[in-house]
Amino acid sequence: MNLAQHVLRAGGRRPDHPALSVIGDAGSEDWTHGALARAVRGTATGLLDAGLVPGDRLLLRLGNRPGFPIAYLGAIAAGIVPVPTSAQLTAPEITRLAARIAPAMIVAGAGVALPDHPAPVLPEAALAGFADLPPADFHQGDPDRLAYIVFTSGSSGQPRAVMHAHRAILARQAMMRGWYDLRPDDRLLHAGAFNWTFTLGTGLMDPWTMGATALIPAEGTPIDRIPHLAARHGATILAGAPGIFRRLLRADWPALPRLRHALAAGERLDPGLRRAWQDRTGTDIHEAMGASEISTFVSGSPDRPAPPGSAGYPQPGRHVAVLDDAGAPLPPDSPGLLAVRRDDPGLFLGYLDDPAATGACLRGDWFVTGDMARIGADGAVTLLGRGDDMMNAGGFRVAPPEIEEVLSTDPQAGDVAVTELPVGPGSSVIAAFWTGPAPEDRLRALAGAALARYKQPREWVRLDALPRTATGKINRRALREAHRKDRP
Repeated sequence: MNLAQHVLRAGGRRPDHPALSVIGDAGSEDWTHGALARAVRGTATGLLDAGLVPGDRLLLRLGNRPGFPIAYLGAIAAGIVPVPTSAQLTAPEITRLAARIAPAMIVAGAGVALPDHPAPVLPEAALAGFADLPPADFHQGDPDRLAYIVFTSGSSGQPRAVMHAHRAILARQAMMRGWYDLRPDDRLLHAGAFNWTFTLGTGLMDPWTMGATALIPAEGTPIDRIPHLAARHGATILAGAPGIFRRLLRADWPALPRLRHALAAGERLDPGLRRAWQDRTGTDIHEAMGASEISTFVSGSPDRPAPPGSAGYPQPGRHVAVLDDAGAPLPPDSPGLLAVRRDDPGLFLGYLDDPAATGACLRGDWFVTGDMARIGADGAVTLLGRGDDMMNAGGFRVAPPEIEEVLSTDPQAGDVAVTELPVGPGSSVIAAFWTGPAPEDRLRALAGAALARYKQPREWVRLDALPRTATGKINRRALREAHRKDRP
């Protein structure tokens, strides 16, 4: 099989049906399914003509434009392994990631930071010219072979390269039934950027797999304009991180007569936010939870909404359990480690060149997510917090050591700790704490130069000393409790 061929197959039956509209107040840029398939297969030809061969890794450094998913699918169509990355990453950050994956080529968008790496660079303008080349055949092979790599942060603070197989696209069918209720005539508007993996999967790959239409706001579109565009372009499903919906509820916008429901993922959906959306629109928000290693696997859906306070139910075909410390499944309503069975087709192949880290998250027949949860007698999953100190910045998982290591390079920083602080219902920010005489503005500048915007702390607190556990480790939980801003 070939993942890209699977994504494009349904559209081939309706080549003139809209596949993608990039929408803004100035108009729209529209692609049919036929035009999309030609661009993907032409891009596959161009990448092969440029000297890449199946199995090579292609680092994508592209902005929020249609060229991003076309390059991604074009690479997969040719058997090349794309590695999508956030355009917000700085040059030092992407240099470290490039060293990990050893790309054979780098696709470079204007204004996007590039790594210090010897791989040849393909400008975005040259990439765009590939779309008109003769179509390449889809590279066929074992569904278990490597298709793409995405980066995530582990609890160690070092981003890990997560390898996924071509078969991963097959597992997403569970989302169609257990989360989206996605239909061929739907028009799904995703409020994220092209180069966010949530958008890439939910906003693009899945609608195209169904032969439906993806709507993506043009770059620079203000958040409060999204409902206006949704109404104008007949959106039937609206998707985004919970923070998007929180901001929308503060704005004025028209009714959305065609909207059936909304989808949220990337961070916890606050029950109060869900109720406010229901009251405002008369539609529900269905939340999904997942991980970079398996995408989403628990969700609510129109057919089976999540009970208040829960994350929903295991998607059809998913085998989910809560385990004890020894890796044995626990009975209903028992707190433990949330896990997914290892035979799930969406489960990753492993972390690139890191078998120890891969093995650490496997317990017998199970992949352990790192989240604490309990599963009720009705099958609903309730999250009890993360099993590590990972933070969630607007849907991006960020490990404290990534930021702490940067701030600690200031010789006057003293002891440094970073954690996530609740600031309101369902809302939180990254906060930095330090004990040395370094001025706040200098530490802010240090973070601004070395870290993507979403990783930069929003709160800065100087302390005389950091709280520590009995074993001498920084007690981030104590920091969170002492400085949280979501209560009087």
